[in-house]
Formats: sequence, C-alpha cells, structure tokens
Amino acid sequence: MVAHGEPCQHVGVLELVALSSDPDAASALAERIGGRLYLNHGRERDDRPYSAVVRGATDDLAACTAAADVGLHVCYARAVKPEEPTPAAGRVIASFGLVGPSQMSHEAVDAHWRDVHAPLALRSHSAMCDYTQISVLATLSGTPIDGIAMCAFRSREELSDRFFDDDAAKQAILDDVAQFSDPHRSLRRVVLVEQ
Repeated sequence: MVAHGEPCQHVGVLELVALSSDPDAASALAERIGGRLYLNHGRERDDRPYSAVVRGATDDLAACTAAADVGLHVCYARAVKPEEPTPAAGRVIASFGLVGPSQMSHEAVDAHWRDVHAPLALRSHSAMCDYTQISVLATLSGTPIDGIAMCAFRSREELSDRFFDDDAAKQAILDDVAQFSDPHRSLRRVVLVEQ
C-alpha cells in the first residue's frame, strides 16, 4: 500500500493502451501483442464509451491503431495498490477515463492524481484488490485524456456494495476528484473483466 507521501510503485515500461468498441478486434490485438485484455462486464449498459481495453508493450502500431477505434494512447502505469494474489476469475475493474480541467496542465493533473488522490483512494476504497493509475503521456488517436484509473474488486457485487468505505469516504473522493478532473469531459465509468 501507498501511505501519504510515499511514491507509487512503477511498472517500468511505456505501453500502448487501446480503447475499443469491438471486443473481437481487441481480443485479437491482445493475442497478437501478448497484451492484457479487459472486456466489458456482461451487466453493463450498451452506451458505454468503450467495450474493451488492451494494454501492451509493443511496436506493432498498425495493429493497435486498427483495433483502437475509440482511442490509442502511449501510457505509463503506476501500481498504487499492487494486485493481490487472488484468482482473476470473477474480478471486475471499474475503469475511469480522466480528463483534467482545461486550466490545469497534464503534469499538474497527474501530480495531484498520484500524490494526493492515490493515498486518499487507498483509505476510501479498502475493498479494492488492485488499483493502477495509467498516466496518458500522448494520445495517438481519439479523445485526448490524462489517465485511466483501473480499480479492481473481487466481484461485481463487491464493486457495487463496497466501492466506498462509507458516506464520508464517498464525499472525500468526490470533493478531491473535482479538484483535478473535468466531469463533463471525462469518460463515464466502464466496468470490465480481465480475460
């Protein structure tokens, strides 16, 4: 865990992150590049901003571009709360596409997210079994975003029932998110299952 003032653990490589509306194209891309694949949870609405996410370190830009019809980003991942050794089956990820306020630079948004929000999230979402911040360094296609939060829970029910520890934690998170995020430009939450 990251205590206030401690740095997050860094995964160590730049990766391409493809956001796709086509689960089949995303699955084929993940297999081709040996990447991590996240697909939309079956109980989610059809009007979500994307249906699949592929993360991978690759030089196959053409394949990534073809599958990333929603967006393709060069990213750096920070493991705020590293994955617990729990079975991946059934685990769900609340994925949030972050866009900062127009008056803040990406560097300022990212610093607040990393240094202020991450420790608060660890205190407010104790049921999370994994929390990774994917900082977007460059948008190659699609809507420019500053980051993608990947908040994992052991089940869909746990995500629904225990996302926040209590009402005070929920309010603290909402107040802080308002400091470094533009809710009107940020992508709505998508619930994913890692494949």
